[in-house]
Amino acid sequence: MLINLCLIGVSLLLLFFGAEALVRGSASLAIRAGLSSLLVGLTIVAFGTSSPELVVSLNAAWHGQGDISLGNVVGSNSFNIGVILGLTALICPVPVHHQIIRLDAPLVIFASLLIWLLMWDSELSRIEGGVLFLGLVVYLIWSILQVRRDSVSEDMNDQTDSIPKVSKHWGWDVLLIVAGLAVLVVGSRLLVDNATILAKSWGVSEAVIGLTIVAAGTSMPELATSVVAALRREPDIAIGNIVGSNLFNILGILGLSGLVLPLSAPNISVVDYAVMIAFAVLLWPLLYTGKVLHRVEGVLLLAVYGGYLWWLWPKA
Repeated sequence: MLINLCLIGVSLLLLFFGAEALVRGSASLAIRAGLSSLLVGLTIVAFGTSSPELVVSLNAAWHGQGDISLGNVVGSNSFNIGVILGLTALICPVPVHHQIIRLDAPLVIFASLLIWLLMWDSELSRIEGGVLFLGLVVYLIWSILQVRRDSVSEDMNDQTDSIPKVSKHWGWDVLLIVAGLAVLVVGSRLLVDNATILAKSWGVSEAVIGLTIVAAGTSMPELATSVVAALRREPDIAIGNIVGSNLFNILGILGLSGLVLPLSAPNISVVDYAVMIAFAVLLWPLLYTGKVLHRVEGVLLLAVYGGYLWWLWPKA
């Protein structure tokens, strides 16, 4: 059991550094290809921090572990808002860009409700996975058109400090991407295998492991990105990273997982979906309070997540 815990720790380190390499390499290559820094920040950086969730969920789906695959996404979305944004607000009150309030936060609520409806029968078919992935494509196209249409304001330009810089050679970018993906694959398999072994030895269901240990572990890149952004007083990166990652988790990760292999996750309960939806709904009015996420609201988010864990583990 101790060996399994150590291997889980190693796997989390691999996921963190693999995601870091993938984000840096892909962002540098994209900027070198002529994409704007703002567009890279809104898409590649935000989605890149979700690459551990992507690889873990795809791996679990491929091996028929639907509860871990879906639980990873549902649990990560709750963890992202409840813990990461809660801690971020505690570090410093976070001002919120109007676009997040106007469009992105409502989209997270809609996507959360959609996956709950699609999983009503505990199954996600290839057609349903295709619908989710199509939603991601539409969102990306809209984001690109929005960036091209709108002029980039001075405060948005300040965000570019959080985006990885262009490297000296495109070959280094490709090497980082390939190495990052390889490390992510190894780390994800190591995490899922050892988390499953622990679940069986502790008598805990795969669903609970996916909702907690796996979900928290794969959210480490989001945690690091948002905390660092908060310390640097870069609020749009801190919140946009979480909102964008939550959208990608549902539309991209579950969409691709469903396309690869129909998912069956009978042990993810209505309460688990309800908590994910509740966090998405709760975030929206919190962002409206002076368009700042205050410290007391961060404490509220952390308290709600703590209550969820208190409810979850006894039923394991």
